[in-house]
Amino acid sequence: MTLIVRDFRAADAEAVAEARRSAFPYLVTTPETVAWEAASAPPGRRYRLLVAEADGRVVGACETGVFRDSDQPGQAFANTMVRPDAQGAGAGSALVSAAEEHLAGLGVAQVLSWTLDEPHSVAFAERRGYRRGRSSRVQRLDLATAPLPSLDLPGGVELRTAADFADDPRPLYEADAECSEDEPDDVAFARPPYAEWLALAWEHPALDRELTSVAVVDGAVAAYSVAHTDGRGRYWSGMTGTLRAFRGRGLAKLAKNDSLHRARAAGCAVAFTGNDGENQPMLAINKWFGYEPAQTEWRYVRELAA
Repeated sequence: MTLIVRDFRAADAEAVAEARRSAFPYLVTTPETVAWEAASAPPGRRYRLLVAEADGRVVGACETGVFRDSDQPGQAFANTMVRPDAQGAGAGSALVSAAEEHLAGLGVAQVLSWTLDEPHSVAFAERRGYRRGRSSRVQRLDLATAPLPSLDLPGGVELRTAADFADDPRPLYEADAECSEDEPDDVAFARPPYAEWLALAWEHPALDRELTSVAVVDGAVAAYSVAHTDGRGRYWSGMTGTLRAFRGRGLAKLAKNDSLHRARAAGCAVAFTGNDGENQPMLAINKWFGYEPAQTEWRYVRELAA
């Protein structure tokens, strides 16, 4: 077998999307999102999408780059996936080695990587000197059969969609920036500039503005639930949050309920969401909706030698 690792080419988009879906079937992944992520990454992220090719067939990929907005310098990411039918043949090791070499050349001190909670993946990470960090819980909801609660609006609350903010999405930017600051994570991010948020979040090809719900109180955005879809029946909750001034009123649950109703009406068959293992409020909300565990991921961390 001839195995090579090289940089992504536009013609690889379909193969990389297929490989990513085979390794992580709960993700919303399309050729369009793969190509867009590679083409739209800010220069400061030093993003590279590496591809493993075995005998001319794409069998895996690794997305790597630096957390340029982290308040701790020298942090980077390297997330690797290999098709299940190609594991054990060296593709994963070759991808990770290439990513670490790239990051070491940038002066990176610490590499963070998401790893599935299954024996092969965990053993692979730990053999390479990665140590286990925080967890993320992926959950699944069958939209065709889920008994979604009725939509009962409290007084003074209005439900809109992201599409209603097409002329001026800045209120959604402000909400997203504030809520993201309170998300538990190993990396503390600075608020992105508005123009960057527009380019990376608002213009993301998987963002479904018609299914993204926004709870408005007295004309102000109070809570929201982001929907990403892939045109194949999958729905992913990109982010659900409530601004600090409106918390404790059930508005995040209301926004997510509205989004799920919209998703089912639009023909989505299955909904997925991921929550940090310490995010008890959102874990409780998703359990209330009937989400069931689908997968656990661990963030593994390695210190690169100086």
